[in-house]
Amino acid sequence: MSAPLLEAQDLLLQVDARTLVRGMRFALNAGEVWCLLGPNGAGKSTFLHAAVGLRAAQGGALRLGGKSVAEWPADAAARQRCFLPQSFHDAFSASVLESVMLGRHPYLSRWQWEGEEEQALALSALRAMDLAGFEQRDVLTLSGGERQRVALAALFVQDAPLLLLDEPVSHLDLHHQMLVLEHLVELARVRGKGVLFTVHDLGLAARFASHALLLTPQATVLQGPIDSVLTEPALETAFGHRVARVEAAGRTLFVPA
Repeated sequence: MSAPLLEAQDLLLQVDARTLVRGMRFALNAGEVWCLLGPNGAGKSTFLHAAVGLRAAQGGALRLGGKSVAEWPADAAARQRCFLPQSFHDAFSASVLESVMLGRHPYLSRWQWEGEEEQALALSALRAMDLAGFEQRDVLTLSGGERQRVALAALFVQDAPLLLLDEPVSHLDLHHQMLVLEHLVELARVRGKGVLFTVHDLGLAARFASHALLLTPQATVLQGPIDSVLTEPALETAFGHRVARVEAAGRTLFVPA
């Protein structure tokens, strides 16, 4: 049996004197879609940064493909996991196609240039993100939502087994939110990827995720299959507000009570 794509054991995360996560234990396996939930400041981005190797944990273990995150060389780690940060800034002018093909760099040697294969993968990812025809557009001319989809396309051409995404639908309209989340589910179910994403919309979490990690202001973590985590008492504890679960049009929604 292969090792989990991402695994935490008794994980401790702190920022200055504040403890954000204490005793986190979970394992993310191929084919699963996890959502990471919690109020602002609960540690969602901090956890993702630790999972990527951008910051160290203060205790416990965090493993990527069975090895400590810190043990992975940068190039090998980039082939094992990919990461979409919550915000990014384009400092230089570049075409959309060039920006997306950057996702293939972990597979190229130091002096190797992108070829027909890389271009074909990039074009396919752009079509999946509803960006066909944008190939020669300058990324500096795009709207926030269009730039978000370009970043997602670059993430998809990286083709790592594990996808870590910090608010991937935050800048997107309704249609493109559905497009992105449906694509993530397809990558997990059809291609066996593992997905972990943060989201503030509890209805989207209930609709698309198979599992959830719920962080609370008390530094506790509730984790497991989505229906066992998204309960009214657990959400009220995490968000400090009464929540009502509503079934409508065959979907589960959560609204302030």
